[in-house]
Amino acid sequence: MESLPAQEAADLPTLIAHLYDAAMDAALWPGTASRIAQTLNSTSTVVKLHGDSGQVSLLECTSNLLVSTRDQAWADEWHRRDLWVERSLAYGMSRIITDEDLVKPEEQTHSGFYQEWLPHLGIHHMIGAVFPTTRDAVGVLGIHRPRDAGAYTDQERRQAALIFPHLQRALRLGQRFAGLSCQHELTLQALDRFDTGALIVDGVCRILHASAMAETMMRDCPELAVIRGRLSLRRPMLHDKLLTLVHAALETAHGRTGKPGSALLIPRHQRMPLTLEVAPLRPTIDAFGEARPSVLVFIRDPEAPLAVVRLRELFGFTRTEAAVAAALGRGRSLEDIGTDMGIGLGTVRTHLKRILAKTGTHRQAQVVALLARSIGTSTAL
Repeated sequence: MESLPAQEAADLPTLIAHLYDAAMDAALWPGTASRIAQTLNSTSTVVKLHGDSGQVSLLECTSNLLVSTRDQAWADEWHRRDLWVERSLAYGMSRIITDEDLVKPEEQTHSGFYQEWLPHLGIHHMIGAVFPTTRDAVGVLGIHRPRDAGAYTDQERRQAALIFPHLQRALRLGQRFAGLSCQHELTLQALDRFDTGALIVDGVCRILHASAMAETMMRDCPELAVIRGRLSLRRPMLHDKLLTLVHAALETAHGRTGKPGSALLIPRHQRMPLTLEVAPLRPTIDAFGEARPSVLVFIRDPEAPLAVVRLRELFGFTRTEAAVAAALGRGRSLEDIGTDMGIGLGTVRTHLKRILAKTGTHRQAQVVALLARSIGTSTAL
């Protein structure tokens, strides 16, 4: 087999390494098409998906293949009617082909694809392949250059054949990483919506992640502290109990029996105590070894403000009723509510009657339990 020129052979490892780097970091994908085109002495490259419903998605392409907004509908139609893709599908999946394999010269003179679309892009020759993807779509790699640059040679075909499988694998990895990243982001967003502070810590309480509520609580609650990146309780005895709970949760996560207990009260001066709960996170084991074990820590402030807007949405409260209801949910007495809001006790009792009616409850204790456990306690975005 004829060997590649030294410069081209040197460019291939660099390009292949870039493909895998881009799979792990989506920010590196832009410009990948230009790298492929340059490696194959070409002027343009496109990587796209053709869906079963006719939808075409451009994953990456060189800038000279982009059209103006005015011509976008026309371009979309030609992408759907891509003659090279149609012929490549019949030729066979994952096979490197050129335009000469697919279209005869006499066909070109009668083809709108050659006479209208390709001249607009300034291309004529193509080398590439179609391939299956994890989605309900066909992947397409197309590399192009103008007519006067000449047809692709056998040597360039071999070069494309070296690049192609790495591109396929990089795309599969990128899709996999993107899916995992989405799941991770959704999980973190869900934690941020809780009115309970949520932290992920390791065996020495080093904070690996803290939700928005947890960040607020660690900043505003004197009983909590962050020392050298670790969650700490100000009272040494309580902190020792926290470490014991965390160690027990780690034992449970590993399938071993830890010491019983997973909750802790954190007293506060002249206020209701914070409640802390620890839950094990099961270690993830993969081919690269076991992930660092970690534990979920939930901290709840029973006096945290309820989301007044959510209470109004849920129960149809007026603004004042919602304010009274939120105070009830925090455990405030009717007298304290009247003092805080600057209204009389009789007025507070009138609002309570309306709150009971709108919530379908009959006693103050019932409505307090409902409010404290309703979705109205979740944080607003």
